[in-house]
Amino acid sequence: MAVSRIAFVGLGAMGLPMAGHLVAAGFTVRGYDIRAESRAALVAVGGAPAETLAQAADGADALLLMVVNAAQAEDVLFAQGALDALAPDGIVVLMATCPPGAVEAIAGRVSASGRRFVDAPVSGGVVGAKAAKLTIMAAAPAGTLAAIRPVLDALGDRIFHVGERPGQGATVKAVNQLLCGVHIAAAAEALALAGRVGVDLAVVLEILSGSSASSWMLRDRGPRMLERAPEVTSAVDIFVKDLGIVLEAGRSAGAALPLAALAHQLFVSTSGRGDGAVDDSQVVRAYRALNGDRM
Repeated sequence: MAVSRIAFVGLGAMGLPMAGHLVAAGFTVRGYDIRAESRAALVAVGGAPAETLAQAADGADALLLMVVNAAQAEDVLFAQGALDALAPDGIVVLMATCPPGAVEAIAGRVSASGRRFVDAPVSGGVVGAKAAKLTIMAAAPAGTLAAIRPVLDALGDRIFHVGERPGQGATVKAVNQLLCGVHIAAAAEALALAGRVGVDLAVVLEILSGSSASSWMLRDRGPRMLERAPEVTSAVDIFVKDLGIVLEAGRSAGAALPLAALAHQLFVSTSGRGDGAVDDSQVVRAYRALNGDRM
């Protein structure tokens, strides 16, 4: 059967525009968020609000979870009754960044109920969510993915089938976040060195951004590293969480990840000084603290 009725849980900075795109694509969307103002915002874009998670999932063909972590996903599905309220052949789509092992465990409980499961973390952040240009890394049997594909197509422009087993999507996302976190930390280290010796950082950034040393993260985060209080597009604490997931995935796979571990400590250090909610480019502050700089 075609998926037409969607329950969407997690109407935050990414979830709300994603739900709006689904409404615009012609799906019937009922959403839930703990914040009343977020539920009201869904109404403003044509969706229907739910007062409880079970009400949101009641009879839905698919339940999309854009929550913070695996613990929240488990609470929504099992403790709050959303899974039992979902249509008997419904599809649960977990789009949050979670440890692969936790995803496998959740998928097992979903499958035991007779429902289907898609491990589909996303990359692209708030900008990608607003533009419907997310990269989605989906792991599910081919038939399940085909059923949910029109939903995913309304949310992203790069949909990849990375495998059939739950946890494979989460692992690919962990690999993505490993590189993102390390690249941000490396860019911060380079700019901290340039700043330490008094070179004009704007000039250095222009040079690096056009050289073989460049990366997407340098070009995107670098300019914000030169600001004292840049706009927050992704917080330091996001990488504290995500690099923690990367390290957990490494331990589970028996893979040594020394660069990821060091980058994680830099983000933890920045967060520990009270900067967890600032833009993740401000991991550069960890280097300033290490070097005794007053900037």
